[in-house]
Amino acid sequence: MIRNTLQWRKENKMDSILDEDLGADYESVAYMSGVDREGHPVCYNVYGVFGDDDTYNKTFGSEESRQKFLRWRLQLMEKEIQKLDFKPGGVSSLLQINDLNNTPGPSRKDLRLATKQAVALLQDNYPEFVARNIFVNVPFWYYAFNALLSPFLTQRTKSKFVFTRPARVTDTLLKYIAAEEIPVHYGGLKRDNDTEFSTKDAVSEVAVKAGSSETIEIPAPVAGTTLIWDLTVLGWEVNYKEEFVPTDDGSYTIIVQKGRRMGWQEGSVRNSFRNNEPGKVAFTIENASFKKKRVLYRFKTKNSSSSS
Repeated sequence: MIRNTLQWRKENKMDSILDEDLGADYESVAYMSGVDREGHPVCYNVYGVFGDDDTYNKTFGSEESRQKFLRWRLQLMEKEIQKLDFKPGGVSSLLQINDLNNTPGPSRKDLRLATKQAVALLQDNYPEFVARNIFVNVPFWYYAFNALLSPFLTQRTKSKFVFTRPARVTDTLLKYIAAEEIPVHYGGLKRDNDTEFSTKDAVSEVAVKAGSSETIEIPAPVAGTTLIWDLTVLGWEVNYKEEFVPTDDGSYTIIVQKGRRMGWQEGSVRNSFRNNEPGKVAFTIENASFKKKRVLYRFKTKNSSSSS
């Protein structure tokens, strides 16, 4: 394998691939974002992009375009490797997230062919570079498609695969990645170019038992304070509302977000409130289902002189 890989790298000029300008056409197809709980860099592969006919034809409409896409994907792999540490005890593999939401079906033979080519190239020339492959938003037909790919995969490779249906995406990702490292559209708390929170801001967790409700409170004892928060409920399917409750019994409670039913398709909540009098912000989560819910949240307060 080493001899074959060295020959392949020489023939395909892999040592200079990072210097090639392959454009920005595929940046929404695959990208790096954060690390998992064990420090592995995480790469997200978004196959639903190819559900758009123009994008699909532009990428797979000719042999030249298919080869350019494969070249770009190999370049991204080489960029990912730059983030690894091959010293003893270092993190020397990646975590791959494969999002199959809106992925074209198996009738799209050009995508199927490119996928097989990519799998073969990565397996033959980058062995043990992937710690785990997690497939999210998996449609029913994909299980049959995966059965077709199985003969091309080693048993060790297949043992690293994790599959999850749409309603279980956040639960599954949280087993491997902290909430502050999971993008909001996957139910986590990470937002692009976030100026309020970072991955270093602590996340708290509250359990809401089946058929019960819980209230989370953020104290605001000083008037003129701005409170900012992130919150997500695993699986949602709860009634959720936000209120500001003044300390003075003679004052009125202010509705920050009126109560409504939130389904499992919901992303995480980001909101803020500036109080004109002492009090607290309260989030109420009512769980009418038969399953316990997990609530993940973080917050900070800001005033004119300091922030925390």
